[in-house]
Amino acid sequence: MPRDPTPPADDTRLGIALSGGGAFGAAHVGVLQVLEERGIRPHVVTGTSSGALVGCAFAAGLDGAEIEQIARRFRWSRIAAWTFQPRWGLLDTRVVTDAIHRLLGEDPRIEDLPRRFGAVATDLRTRQAVTIDHGPLSAALRASIAVPGLLPPVRLGGRLLADGGMVDNVPHSAARKLGADRVIVVHLHAKWENVRMMRTSTKISELIADPSTVLIQPEMERMAQWSMRDVPRLIAEGRRAATAALGTMGARLDATHPAPLTKGDR
Repeated sequence: MPRDPTPPADDTRLGIALSGGGAFGAAHVGVLQVLEERGIRPHVVTGTSSGALVGCAFAAGLDGAEIEQIARRFRWSRIAAWTFQPRWGLLDTRVVTDAIHRLLGEDPRIEDLPRRFGAVATDLRTRQAVTIDHGPLSAALRASIAVPGLLPPVRLGGRLLADGGMVDNVPHSAARKLGADRVIVVHLHAKWENVRMMRTSTKISELIADPSTVLIQPEMERMAQWSMRDVPRLIAEGRRAATAALGTMGARLDATHPAPLTKGDR
């Protein structure tokens, strides 16, 4: 079926922030599908690590069904390959560029995507979060997913960048900086995380109390994080969590009709 040539306008002040978590990122797909079905159209998209991988597909204009097909076919070899050259990681992420070409037909610049997008990475020198919102999409993704010791860091804009999850696995602030005044935050929640990552737990408590934020927390317990065997279950859990959260907090998304997009909004 051909794509609707005149889809509804995005809400230019609504953002979605997708956290990292390896294969758990498939749950983001179910969340995006529920938003699509309800006519909720964020224009600002931020993601950390696997959240950046899913988020860039949404920012590029793919719909929920298309992103699900990608998730179901995904293999780690699409973003990393073994390397025998001396590097700062066991794997080489330059194959990301090829994967983006296959998906989008080119390696677009982030500023040319239909939606505002930012991939969150960590500056290894300053230990600060960096939101990459311009330049080649492949470079931003390679930086955001660069788990130290496994995937090599990326030199970009004078910085040495690695996995954003080290300092900001819930990229809510990045969405605000890119222009969102209301944010849907998808936190890939695991019960054991509350003990292991107190900083994230404190941040989540603050988001729950924020009336301009809707928090969606798919539950990852008993799901595989580093294999793709649970992708269908993860997508279903994303749908369940989104439906539950929007049922109780969806009023927070109420807004006046979004203004028409202009080039300056992108």
